[in-house]
Amino acid sequence: MRAFKRVLAVSALTVPLVIGCAGLASAQEGLDASFGKGQFIANENGAGVASTQSSVNPDGVQHADFWIWADETGVYGSFTGAGATWNQE
Repeated sequence: MRAFKRVLAVSALTVPLVIGCAGLASAQEGLDASFGKGQFIANENGAGVASTQSSVNPDGVQHADFWIWADETGVYGSFTGAGATWNQE
């Protein structure tokens, strides 16, 4: 019975992955994927925010990330951005 439960659990986790991969394999044209994540904090030591964004589409790829921190000594930050486009003829 234990082995059956393990097989059932693994199958339940594997099926969505297989379906998703099959969908990506069949989507040769019109690929569009993106990812974004952000965080923020505010407390007695200061306040800050950070974010990361990436995307891929038929025209190219893009990535950007930044962070900003402010406390009693000042405001600090950083930004990085990159991208590439390609011509599909």
